[in-house]
Amino acid sequence: MDGESCRAVEVAELGRPFGLGILYDCRTDLLVTGKNSELSTLGHGATIKKFSVLDVSGSLQLSFLSGMVEVGGSGNYLKDKETSKNQARVTLTYLANTKVQELSIKHLNEVLNHSEVFEQGLATPVVTAILFGAQAFFVFDRQVSEDENIEDIKGDFQLSIKSKDKISVDGEASVRKNDTDRKFENKFSCTFYGDFMLQKTPLTFQEAMQLYQNLPELLGPNGGNAVPLKVWMMPLSILHPSAAKLAHQVSAALVQEAQRVLEDFNQLEVRCNDAIKATAEKFPQNSQILKHFKDMCSDLKLELQQDLAKMLPLIRGGAEEEAVLADILKKRHSSPFSNKRLNQWMEFKEFKALISVIMKNAKILPFPDQLYEESLSAEHVFCFVFTSVGDDEPFLSALGKHIKGTKADGAYPEKDHWLTTEIEDKMKRNAKYFIDFAECRKEEKKMKFLAVALKDDEYSKEGSTIYHYINGICENKCYREDSDQYNLFSL
Repeated sequence: MDGESCRAVEVAELGRPFGLGILYDCRTDLLVTGKNSELSTLGHGATIKKFSVLDVSGSLQLSFLSGMVEVGGSGNYLKDKETSKNQARVTLTYLANTKVQELSIKHLNEVLNHSEVFEQGLATPVVTAILFGAQAFFVFDRQVSEDENIEDIKGDFQLSIKSKDKISVDGEASVRKNDTDRKFENKFSCTFYGDFMLQKTPLTFQEAMQLYQNLPELLGPNGGNAVPLKVWMMPLSILHPSAAKLAHQVSAALVQEAQRVLEDFNQLEVRCNDAIKATAEKFPQNSQILKHFKDMCSDLKLELQQDLAKMLPLIRGGAEEEAVLADILKKRHSSPFSNKRLNQWMEFKEFKALISVIMKNAKILPFPDQLYEESLSAEHVFCFVFTSVGDDEPFLSALGKHIKGTKADGAYPEKDHWLTTEIEDKMKRNAKYFIDFAECRKEEKKMKFLAVALKDDEYSKEGSTIYHYINGICENKCYREDSDQYNLFSL
């Protein structure tokens, strides 16, 4: 800490409402007091933005992310996570500061009398001041359909909030709500996180806005129901030379890197949720595989959190170097199951799910055993087959053994067929040709189009193939676009 930051500050009062214990920001020359409200929308990287809103330092951020710190009250907002990319989410925040209490010299002397604190190294700093107040977060969200624009919906909803009485917006008048407005607002559900004792938790937009307007009253007379919002601490080593010291703080660069890795796991979970929902009815096999993958990603995330929680106290206490943390993150990046490879596997699954969605003229068969009966339902039956399915997918099998601490056949797969653009291109060509043909011949009664997830060892490394049935007999299991014998458009 440099000398400039340790000096007492002297400023002119200039008729401003100063008082003992009131906070002052030298960076802006403003008093930190009163209450305010603001709107914020959180998307990718939401956890990092929440840290900023709650004024959480980098060191405390890492402690929370590693699971070392348990939060409560408005701090529970840090645990709020989006569950789908198809959600429109808007957060209304409330903050009120009431008073500051400082540690007196008498109480400071009482701390000095507890010699065991210094001798046993039980703590590093002591709290010397507390800012009291209350904070609240109203998280509104709703599912968005394919034909709706998430950003437009969020923007319209923000206007709905701003137009409510008692939430001031410069230059905007209150807007009278009509039935259309209310129907739009009622599509949003509300989740509340805050430092207030409530008789009833708001679940709807109307309940949330009513509570928001009553929050100042819930603080009680003279802020009697306020809670600690922020604390200032003095190192114990200033008071006693033998006190335990905070030897080292993790650098901002490493904190940010750990944040990125853990946030990436959160985004993988969201993508899994969306893919599971998209394939649950059409391809339950694929849905089960995705659930298994999601669980294993959670295991990898927990493993990383446990490693961080184990090393952080040692680094901060000087028993270990910061390089140990850098090695943990480096190991995660260089792993055969790095976040990059996890995302590549997920992208392949999302690509397959997208293909199934756009096959509007094909009947989706949830189970492979339905294929035999359906193949008899028309003279010509064409079936788009997703071939790389099954619980024993090499990557997932190896990942499971990695988590359990074992290896498959003494080594991990060096290259996975689903990583190649060649396979993706083949699937795209097959899908486009199949979709175009189904659209062209959708009115012909002698033809029927199907899609199914069916494990086929012969073509599993190609990702997909097209089966052609004639009167219930599979005449061709590997239709090629350049095949003369089975040219679909010539039938």
